[in-house]
Amino acid sequence: MQTPPTLALRSPHTLDTPLLLSLSLKTSLSLSKTPERPDAMSQRGRGRGRHSEPSCGSDAPSFNRGGGGGARGRGRNAGATQLFQSESGPRHGGPGVVAAPTAAQAPSPAPLAQTPVPRGPAPAQASSSSAPLPAEAPLICAMEQKLTLTAPPPSSSKAVRFPARPGYGKVGEKVQVRANHFLVEVAARDLHHYDVSITPEVASKKINREVIKQLLKLYKESHLGKRIPAYDGMKSIYTAGPLPFASKEFVVQLAEREGSSAAAGSRRRDREFKVTLKLASKPDLYSLQQFLRSQQHELPQDAIQVLDVVLRAKPSENYTVVGRSFFAIQLGKKGDLGDGLEYWRGFYQSLRPTQFGLSLNIDVSARAFYESILVTEFVKKLLNYRELSRPLPDHDRLKVKKALKGVKVKLSYRENRSYKITGVSVEPLSKLTFTLEDQSRTSVVQYYRERYNIVLRDVAMPALQSGSDSKPVYLPMELCSIVAGQRYTRKLNERQVTALLRATCQRPGERQRSIVEMGKHNRYNEDDLIQQFGMNISQDMALVNARVLPPPTLKYHDTGREKSENPRMGQWNMINKKMVNGGRVDFWACVNFSRLDPSFNFRFCEDLVNMCNSKGVHFHPQPLIPHQSAHPGQIERVLRDIHKMSSKKIEEIGHKGKPLQLLIIILPDVTGSYGMIKRICETELGIVSQCCQPKAASKLSKQYLENLSLKINVKVGGRNTVLIDAIQRRIPHVSDIPTIIFGADVTHPQPGEDSSPSIAAVVASMDWPEVTKYRGIVSAQAHREEIIQDLYSVKQDPNRGPVAGGMIREHFRAFRQATGRKPERIIFFRDGVSEGQFSQVLLYEMDAIRKACQSLQEGYLPPVTFVVVQKRHHTRLFPTDQRKTDRSGNIQPGTVVDTQICHPTEFDFYLNSHAGIQGTSRPAHYHVLFDENRFTPDALQMLTNNLCYTYARCTRSVSIVPPAYYAHLAAFRARYYIEGEYSDGGSTTGSTAGVSGGARFRALPEIKENVKEVMFYC
Repeated sequence: MQTPPTLALRSPHTLDTPLLLSLSLKTSLSLSKTPERPDAMSQRGRGRGRHSEPSCGSDAPSFNRGGGGGARGRGRNAGATQLFQSESGPRHGGPGVVAAPTAAQAPSPAPLAQTPVPRGPAPAQASSSSAPLPAEAPLICAMEQKLTLTAPPPSSSKAVRFPARPGYGKVGEKVQVRANHFLVEVAARDLHHYDVSITPEVASKKINREVIKQLLKLYKESHLGKRIPAYDGMKSIYTAGPLPFASKEFVVQLAEREGSSAAAGSRRRDREFKVTLKLASKPDLYSLQQFLRSQQHELPQDAIQVLDVVLRAKPSENYTVVGRSFFAIQLGKKGDLGDGLEYWRGFYQSLRPTQFGLSLNIDVSARAFYESILVTEFVKKLLNYRELSRPLPDHDRLKVKKALKGVKVKLSYRENRSYKITGVSVEPLSKLTFTLEDQSRTSVVQYYRERYNIVLRDVAMPALQSGSDSKPVYLPMELCSIVAGQRYTRKLNERQVTALLRATCQRPGERQRSIVEMGKHNRYNEDDLIQQFGMNISQDMALVNARVLPPPTLKYHDTGREKSENPRMGQWNMINKKMVNGGRVDFWACVNFSRLDPSFNFRFCEDLVNMCNSKGVHFHPQPLIPHQSAHPGQIERVLRDIHKMSSKKIEEIGHKGKPLQLLIIILPDVTGSYGMIKRICETELGIVSQCCQPKAASKLSKQYLENLSLKINVKVGGRNTVLIDAIQRRIPHVSDIPTIIFGADVTHPQPGEDSSPSIAAVVASMDWPEVTKYRGIVSAQAHREEIIQDLYSVKQDPNRGPVAGGMIREHFRAFRQATGRKPERIIFFRDGVSEGQFSQVLLYEMDAIRKACQSLQEGYLPPVTFVVVQKRHHTRLFPTDQRKTDRSGNIQPGTVVDTQICHPTEFDFYLNSHAGIQGTSRPAHYHVLFDENRFTPDALQMLTNNLCYTYARCTRSVSIVPPAYYAHLAAFRARYYIEGEYSDGGSTTGSTAGVSGGARFRALPEIKENVKEVMFYC
């Protein structure tokens, strides 16, 4: 037998032929309606999407910074007014508002030429960056009166091309690391994709797989050419060679087996399905090879999809599937999480195109699952009850309802049926009645006694409800067991999170062994299906070239004994140092809501004030008003009283109008009040606060007080440290011209919270050239909407007409006020974006940035670099030389990888900027989506790594770049502002509400201006 030829899907990865670097941004915005976003976005270049991607037609106009005119925005916007006008309608017609050409006149999309950044004002920016603020120009076009940033996304990722890798970094000590990527070789095969239609249609992948399994059992030898197909559980089957037909219909009968899951109300009988297989396409492995060799720009998504389905086929049959992860009791010891939950161990796998070819990314994982126990036992554990002899209080009943909604249960007397819980009855079982088929009424207790000869005992308990509200099915809890293998999707409490982290925390060496053993356990190369598709998976982790970047030198105040610091292994301390810019606290107060003795307030505040002063904060030794102690139940009243007393005192001493600069708060012993305190202080009273846990405060440790001083200093306008390179103007692409660095993130509500909004946060540096002080803005938007909606907006004012606004404009104005200069360069770090959303987020958010700039001054288009920061990935890096690790055994801080396991053609890198504390460090992944500043790899990697040493809250380098970190903190803080305002009673079915659905949500309360101006979120 002749050995089939092997496609060497290993990429030599040369950049001899530079890729066309263009960004065909669709800026023809929908002004009459907001179209729906697609439910499933194609996964760009990562082997996740299942649809092939058509080419982008010429109807997508290019997104040029010049707006079709001359240099830097000249052309149709010539003669524009000056920079940063007053609040009024924006002008229309700049590059952020390119009108879509008609089909007859549409030119081919022009590439976005990423030209060198001019060193100085461009012709359209003739005015000095310190020019006075002129009056706002009138609105030219009514087109933006109802601006929406949610135009339809392009039909494929081909509409957007991201920057090509400009080379590789050279700075740093060269090392080698292991990555949890396993090389995949694929022999040449004639791949075929067949559409699958199963009638009647079934939503369950499990039943779909059973149908196809039965079809193979019946027809594999006679009708399918003895081929083993790979089935994705939905609409597609793939084969390594053609089937003997282009289209064929089969009839399959599926027997309901004892113990199988069936819908409520179905009968035990054979179910007949009609299955149609129809040839859809022939995925091309050669195109995939060309892509991996950098000889083709577009990833052939269909080919990746075939191979990914093949690799997932066997695990999908044997294990519980959660996204790209697989879990089962046999994959590792399970453990108790409390409250009726347990954790299962499993593994994650994803097929990825990389510079060295196709790789299988494998990682160990663990998730929370419901215990497969009686529902009554679950309720006891959840509520911490010993017995269930009394009716549940209403708050406990709602807690049970929230925990069990959507969970499948089976009855002890009818195990071949499962029911999905939709609610919990208000009345106890003893009072529940329902109507029989003969229209007579009977009680649930009587029905079970007469029909099944079952005497119910826990009749004080409510019943579980299945079915609809109009036709409920009542199920006694004592007869119901939770079906095994159901993932718990709601938020874990603090104790459960700690237990899960403790169970899954593995030192690097242990995790590395676990991953390798998991790969061997899966026996990929022994799988008949994988063999038929000619795939071979390496047994060894990839050996990857890396570099360790040098740490930056940090500047502290000259009055300290140590004026600078050279961090070692990502950490340092504040001994003999003073903050480079100490803030000032003249008016402060303290309140104690804990059980600590009131006299403790004096000692704690005295020690804290002394620590702050010793570190360079100018802290008045005496509080503005006497120390307060209060009961936790009086928090809101006490905070308002303190605000009134402080305002009165400040007025008495001749400083009317000045705010209380800092309120020190010792929190109650019982958790739960932090969010309310922050909401009241920051959005109602305009008070910057520092909360302290009573347990930590009571120890009066110097380390704790020092950490508090770091947070307090930035909350009162100070800076803890800055980069010496920033002071000496030696940071490429930052020091030469006024540069503003943004960080942006969107946080979403927990699963099950159907009506809570998503919250966007954008922070921006206000202290060029040092870039360490970040102002923050937050905004609520539609539930689970990832695109930031308020970057730029136009609202209709009844008196002034259209008024431009949004986060970008507000930050630009604040930057101008703080520095006296306008930003001439933008660096935008965007957190929280998955690979499948890259194109969409870039399109809309870059468009918003452009519009915000244009609304401030015609032709004002500072060059932008847009970088996505990702932490939720599964790539791990392990040291190969134990002499070159940090104390935890992890790779060293500053380790960067931009070869082999990175994207074949695009500008991305992994950076481990922090020292590990426990477990295995996770490097951050940075992917450049847009780059007009033409960063070199070394410049961007060094900037990112160095910024990680300027994080304000500790004397350690952090794992992601601080602007992105701060945006996450700000968004998380804003979640407290609306906590408790949304019920859990919304439906859990249906698609996610987006902007297009007209979803309404309550806006966040406005943060007071004096709070917004400092780093309140720290």
